[in-house]
Amino acid sequence: MADLKARPRPTGAKAVLGRTGFPHVTSATKGEIDIVTSPSQPGFNPLDLLYSSLSACLVLSARIAASNLGILDKITEITADVTGEKAPEGLSRVQKFNIAFSIKGDIDDATRQKIAHLAEDEICTVSNTIRGNPEFSSVVTG
Repeated sequence: MADLKARPRPTGAKAVLGRTGFPHVTSATKGEIDIVTSPSQPGFNPLDLLYSSLSACLVLSARIAASNLGILDKITEITADVTGEKAPEGLSRVQKFNIAFSIKGDIDDATRQKIAHLAEDEICTVSNTIRGNPEFSSVVTG
């Protein structure tokens, strides 16, 4: 398992939606994003945010992996392109995530594979959460 030294950071998000319009999301650190729902609207919809969270976590985790392996100075760019396939039946959900890593730098393919493996299977909180079975605790008020 990877030895991570992360500083605590406030996490979480709140979405607000009126009778009309689109959701407005604010993060615990005061980041803001407006959500779109029309296929032709530019911007992020909820699935885009899911794919974005996974891709961002994977590239950050790959950088951590490269650093832990002592080869970060050989890396010039890391890309994780994430798409998904929705389940054709049953509950509305993503049944498969497709991840295309590109790790550029003066390293061999075996090292690229090791970095991707460490990022995806050990370091990335988002991929580890998606693979797991997290509990949901909901409170409903008026």
